[in-house]
Amino acid sequence: MDELPQLLNVLVGDMSLIGPRPLLPQDQPADPTIRLMVRPGITGWAQVNGGKQITNEEKDDLDEWYIRNASPLLDLRILLLTCRYIFVGNRTKTNANSGVKVGEKTFDGKAA
Repeated sequence: MDELPQLLNVLVGDMSLIGPRPLLPQDQPADPTIRLMVRPGITGWAQVNGGKQITNEEKDDLDEWYIRNASPLLDLRILLLTCRYIFVGNRTKTNANSGVKVGEKTFDGKAA
């Protein structure tokens, strides 16, 4: 229910259903240019790959990866993983199964 106002923002066109989550001012990356290329979303790649359990730098890396690789198929995957999170429960970074390599890390808990 706490996302209801954001759903209204999606209907108005100010937000997207899927995209990088808006960050608090103190959590903004040094160069937010890439983040600002797309509308913020209610759920996103960083949320289904650790959410609050990953660092702000990891969130930024995942969000940038999403922006550069966005597709309808990836959005569907994020939507399904979000539903899984809602109905199954909290996922940690070590049991996420995205297998996406960003920099020197993979976000499935395995070393690169």
